[in-house]
Amino acid sequence: MIIVVMIYAGNILIGKAISELPPITITFFRLLIAFVVLFPLGYRSAWKYRDRFFKYKKPVLVMALSGLALFNTFIYGALQFTTSSNVAILESIIPAITVVLSAFMLKERLKGIQWGGVGLSLIGAIWVVMDGNILKLTVIDWNVGDLIMIGAIITWAVYSVMVKKYMHKFPPYAAIFVMTGISLIALLPIVIIEWSIIGIPAMGDSNFIIGLLYLGIFPSLIALIFYNRAVALLGASQASIFLNFLPVVTMIGAYLWLGEEITVMHVIGAGIVIVGVLLTTQFRVKRRSLENKKRYG
Repeated sequence: MIIVVMIYAGNILIGKAISELPPITITFFRLLIAFVVLFPLGYRSAWKYRDRFFKYKKPVLVMALSGLALFNTFIYGALQFTTSSNVAILESIIPAITVVLSAFMLKERLKGIQWGGVGLSLIGAIWVVMDGNILKLTVIDWNVGDLIMIGAIITWAVYSVMVKKYMHKFPPYAAIFVMTGISLIALLPIVIIEWSIIGIPAMGDSNFIIGLLYLGIFPSLIALIFYNRAVALLGASQASIFLNFLPVVTMIGAYLWLGEEITVMHVIGAGIVIVGVLLTTQFRVKRRSLENKKRYG
């Protein structure tokens, strides 16, 4: 999961670096590159298990749209308006939201301390969005990018829960191959509309090409395979704990590479979010361990 965190931090930093490209275009070409790379790895397996994919077509569709198409579009859309550090800090509350969704979708019970952790995580996120002026919630101007991140948070939390429930039913390469293909089909008419409105972007710049190749191979393929495996082994909530390191890695990268300023507000907000997430997820992990010990001696 540490490798996954570093790759996801790179996803945010690269996404910010090439933010001159429109967000749906970035997502589409990222997934197109991933699809081409995945084809020799996943096609045969996907065809072999086609009946199973068809049987679970609704969950596969939800995972494809939430985890690949929508999440990435929201991330790159947010990076058009806000900093890499803000995106990373807001993304790190996903584990807490995942626990809440698990409670509703998987019927998992939450204790009071977990609800408190969720609340604390949200306070930390609002602190960052409000630039520390949390008491001026109703009068401060909201950053559009921070608002777009709400969509990213919700869609990845949905994806994490669905992965825990369904991903073990499919071969890993085949699953990502099929979901990538579905996402490309869903995004194609949208990216055409985007180009009709703003024009076809000039993508010959070497920085754009290198950036898209990174996004298409590392976050879209390598990190996703590792993340799905971690969720299968550890559970959605416990695997997501490692995302606590995302703000730290991203802020350091943004400072060194993009010249973004690391403010006291960012440090405090990230700290509050991390403490809240740990309260939410660690308590659940410890309780599960105790239950397993009682069950199996």
